[in-house]
Amino acid sequence: FSSVTSVLNMSIFKDQFVVEDLIEELKKKSTALSFGPLQANGHISVQGSFPAITLLRDFLLLKAKSLSEKDKREESKSHQRAKRRPQQHRLTTETSNFVRDADGEKQVVVLDTGVYHYMKRFFPRTFQVNDDVVISDITDGDVTTVYLGNAGRRSDVGQVLRVKEKIVNQSIKLHKALRKERIYCKEHARDEKRRYKRVCDSLKLRFPNVLTILYDTYIDVIGNPSEIFEFMKEV
Repeated sequence: FSSVTSVLNMSIFKDQFVVEDLIEELKKKSTALSFGPLQANGHISVQGSFPAITLLRDFLLLKAKSLSEKDKREESKSHQRAKRRPQQHRLTTETSNFVRDADGEKQVVVLDTGVYHYMKRFFPRTFQVNDDVVISDITDGDVTTVYLGNAGRRSDVGQVLRVKEKIVNQSIKLHKALRKERIYCKEHARDEKRRYKRVCDSLKLRFPNVLTILYDTYIDVIGNPSEIFEFMKEV
């Protein structure tokens, strides 16, 4: 996804934060995103790459978690807290469910498949982890979902989150810098596909930063725009 738009409901934070100040904090932390004006109902539109949006979501979940934990501490001090308004109770329950998903044993990063392969080829250290973190992936067409989890029960959840943030930050940079061209081959023309592959392989020395990925009926060519342009002319 080159760009997605999300509408945030910031009104849930109004009892604990100055919403305008919180939005300014978000803008400083998420410079890759574009924020619209804050509406009277607390809604604000945010636009940017999918990984940047998910990183923003994780940051807001941590904020929400801090509110949820504060509520629990206050509740333990006084049994009167048990008589909360239904709306407040719903908010805490939903927030807890979201945080439990975000801070559980598995973290999820959704990436463009081309960007994912480019990262693995040219930035392998992004996926280098110690024995405490396990990484797996599932590719479905143009989308690859990366799963990160703890290797054991005693593993540090913070380690998983740090690896996830490293992957997301690198993918945001690549989303901005990379372009993809697709060379289509006839479905049953094996000779044609072999010729294209042979030509692409012969150009690797001249274009070391261009990645080619061979599929059944097409070849993806991924790299920065100027190199892609020259590469495709040569092909």
